[in-house]
Amino acid sequence: MTIRAGVAGQPIAHSLSPLLHSAWIEAAGLDATYEAFGPEDETGFEALVGEVGAGRMRGLNVTSPFKEQALALADEVSATARDCGSANLLVFEGGRVFADSTDGRGLLGALAEQAPGLDVAGRSAVILGAGGAARAAAAALRDARASVGILNRTRARAEVLAGDLGVSVVDVDALGDAALVVNALSVRPEIDLAALQADAVVMDMTYRPLITPFLAEARARGLTIVDGLAMLIGQAVPSFEALFGRAPPAVDVRAKALAVLGEAG
Repeated sequence: MTIRAGVAGQPIAHSLSPLLHSAWIEAAGLDATYEAFGPEDETGFEALVGEVGAGRMRGLNVTSPFKEQALALADEVSATARDCGSANLLVFEGGRVFADSTDGRGLLGALAEQAPGLDVAGRSAVILGAGGAARAAAAALRDARASVGILNRTRARAEVLAGDLGVSVVDVDALGDAALVVNALSVRPEIDLAALQADAVVMDMTYRPLITPFLAEARARGLTIVDGLAMLIGQAVPSFEALFGRAPPAVDVRAKALAVLGEAG
């Protein structure tokens, strides 16, 4: 029987997830589909999750704005998703809907791939922002034993995140000691990259464009950069394993994604 899975979000037309998963499905020779779903509202998303709960779909990746609702609708929740306060993966297992978050694994995978010389254990990692993306990054880096600091324009939001995850709230002075700076904002952060150490790593969680103005400035200063596409692919790997029961085959999905984005490298 054909395994049905997909990704749900609104808007969804820009998502590269169907490209990644479909390439792996084809290379693996699986009888499976991976579709994009764009529910108009929370009611539509709940109906889609009902398809998973009824066993008519193997599962869903979930993106904005439904990640928090995905967590609330699940029958069982991983510790990682609970820490993140959201889920980007719902899987039908044993008659129940299981929620997980693979975003943090995607972040760590991207760092390992594009900044292999960085060991965050015991070192300072500053996260810019205090939303859902920042929360996932903070949980992953905390678990990797980094000293995590949250830098956000609205300090109260940073304090809530820090209190939930047992990390710190920092100010701009912390940038001088940071081994890693992660932009978890959807816009270019207003920070002075000249404050960073020469061996600092700079990451942006967005990938449109692949080299954001933030990353372009960091690269111009000679800093190691990590792009959001590497994180997207990194989070897709454990999602594929959970949805289809095997590791993705060796396919250069990054090249396929770059072709769609119209970018090189």
